[in-house]
Amino acid sequence: MEILKLKPIFKDYIWGGNRLRDDYGFETGFDKTAEGWMLACHKDGMNTIDGGKYDGKELQSVLDEVGLVEVLGKNAEKYPYFPILIKLIDAYDNLSIQVHPDDKYAREVENEFGKTEMWYVLDATDGATLIYGFKNEITKDEFQKAIEDNTLLDKLNVVNVKKGDTFFIEAGTVHAIGKGAMIAEIQQNSNCTYRVYDYGRVGSDGKPRELHIKKAVDVSKTVPPTHDIKPMGKTEHKCGYDEQLITKCNLFNVERFEIKNKAEFETDGNSFMHILVIEGNGKIDGRNAKKGDSFLIPANHEKFEISGEIEFLSTTI
Repeated sequence: MEILKLKPIFKDYIWGGNRLRDDYGFETGFDKTAEGWMLACHKDGMNTIDGGKYDGKELQSVLDEVGLVEVLGKNAEKYPYFPILIKLIDAYDNLSIQVHPDDKYAREVENEFGKTEMWYVLDATDGATLIYGFKNEITKDEFQKAIEDNTLLDKLNVVNVKKGDTFFIEAGTVHAIGKGAMIAEIQQNSNCTYRVYDYGRVGSDGKPRELHIKKAVDVSKTVPPTHDIKPMGKTEHKCGYDEQLITKCNLFNVERFEIKNKAEFETDGNSFMHILVIEGNGKIDGRNAKKGDSFLIPANHEKFEISGEIEFLSTTI
């Protein structure tokens, strides 16, 4: 089966900026764009195919036509849903402080799946920060009280960020992307979010945006983070390219590749490979590829070549 180039879905949340237009060249249709959903097969966003045999078709219809295992691989059989959602996030302003439930809670309460995710920092302005868990372990009651008396920000772990930092956000981790950060987010295919704090902002209707405090307290792990913010692996120099393990867990594996000239890759039938181009220009199986492009390599595609001077994140399951 041929490689699928995907058209992103864009979201215009109030904290977004213009980098997806100015730095990545997307015509988003919005004055301010917060997110580009680069691999999306979800009720809230569905990619369509750009070019080739399936041009203009929705990703779900291609899966229905070709078959889940043929496209996504044998490892996808254990998931009762499309396993991954991948985004580009432009935080021109602070995102709300939030938390995501695990699968058990989300299935029982929301009829949705939970959300564990990871962030790879693509760029960050001087002084950009993220919120990642708590400074110290506190009780659920102390968490609730800090929300009520507006002292929550004093309890949270604020981290200065730079390009290349990696954050593994397990379900239950209180977190927030701060203004000035450009993020690639790889996550479970869920849009289930509980807002804890939103800086008093109002939505397009002029009313304060909804908070979900009881649910947030229920699902939050009120402890400091346990994961390092560095990629899991060191850069390995190979013939014609560099390779680095970013994150590996039971839900997804993410690697960073930097092609210097050309390199051959191969899918083995167990997993698809998603490619998100983050720098440079090149070709993927002869198709032009530039910064911001998104490609789904079917699990049954077998060998293909990537050439040029191009850097990308590769996601498998």
